Amino acid sequence: MLTDEGKKYAAEGSPEVQLFLAVPPEGFIAKDELQKKLDPSVFKIGCSQAGKNKWVDMGKQVSRKVQHVEDKVKDLLVRIQDGQTIDKDDINSLKARKLIVAQTWKGYSVRKGPNYASKRKKVATDLTRENLQRGDWKELEFKEYNFNAKGPLADAGHLHPLLKVKQQLKNIFLQMGFEEMPTNNFVESSFWNFDALFQPQQHPARDSHDTFFLEAPSTTRQLPEDYVELVKRVHESGGYGSRGYMYDWKREEANKNLLRTHTTAVSTRMLYALAKQPFAPKRYFSIDRVFRNESVDRTHLAEFHQIEGLVCDRGLTLGDLIGVLNDFFSRLGMSKLRFKPAYNPYTEPSMEIFSYHEGLKKWVEIGNSGMFRPEMLLPMGFPEDVRVIAWGLSLERPTMILYGIDNIRDLFGHKVDLSLIKRNPICRLGID
Repeated sequence: MLTDEGKKYAAEGSPEVQLFLAVPPEGFIAKDELQKKLDPSVFKIGCSQAGKNKWVDMGKQVSRKVQHVEDKVKDLLVRIQDGQTIDKDDINSLKARKLIVAQTWKGYSVRKGPNYASKRKKVATDLTRENLQRGDWKELEFKEYNFNAKGPLADAGHLHPLLKVKQQLKNIFLQMGFEEMPTNNFVESSFWNFDALFQPQQHPARDSHDTFFLEAPSTTRQLPEDYVELVKRVHESGGYGSRGYMYDWKREEANKNLLRTHTTAVSTRMLYALAKQPFAPKRYFSIDRVFRNESVDRTHLAEFHQIEGLVCDRGLTLGDLIGVLNDFFSRLGMSKLRFKPAYNPYTEPSMEIFSYHEGLKKWVEIGNSGMFRPEMLLPMGFPEDVRVIAWGLSLERPTMILYGIDNIRDLFGHKVDLSLIKRNPICRLGID
């Protein structure tokens, strides 16, 4: 089809012919005078094309070199307007001058098919009781089933974000060569929860304001007596290079049952069992619930999940602990980490672990770490050169960071919105 410029030339003639006709048949015309007679665009294109065709002699004075010319461009444009065909070379020439553009028309040839009907027939979508009673189902035409159509989404169950992160964390631990510890007992004795960890019986964490103690059964039935005696001795008078806490250790305090305050109680049992065997390096982990008698706020719960990992080997140092922590948390997608010196009764040295929370716009404590003290390991029966590095953190804190949740009560507990569980994406730790 013709462009606007092409339509103009089809009606008025091409610029080169217009310029040729403006030059007198005999004699000369000044170029400036010729320019005044023509449209600026016509003059510019006409000079170029007429000179190229050798129709005129261009200079300060313009004169004709031939007496007669044919307006081939106009003729071609008129033929295209009339729906006639032209040569491919002429088409390319006109396209180059932007006088025509290609236009595509789509046409359809319609004819009656074998199922043609003058009226639309309504097909039945259901077989009703009335159809069966009247017998008209025999004449009905039923709509075919579309097995490719998408049905309504089933309102099925969805995995909680904590379960998604928990499974990913398990995979990370297994990739790092860790074995999972059995954590199926929520009830633990104070001995395994506190005393075996070299935590003094007067420690504030053992107070009823911080720990849930059981009414029934209130005490444990059985403890390894030889190990209990060694733990009592190190508490009262020390040993292994320690002076102990220098107090009267009470068996009745150690016998009290409680809801475990940390899964380190499970780690203590596992290490005690490991010390009774010929030594072999081990890596253990656990992810399960723990209970603290704490006030509930936007970052604390009375019931939450603890992640724990430990490495037992000869000659381990604080540098090994930092290296394992960097490896572990980088797999979680947490690259912004800080370590702060801390105090724990059963680890020395100890470090608090902080990660930057983009939602809260501040550094949030996500865990604790350290090296188990000799006062804890040597009574179990480990050789003196065996070291254990360990760390623990809540499952909720990293989940909040990864999912951008700034209130822990919106993640776990009776106030959680079920729509939060349905709309949350699949957890992919370490992937943006």
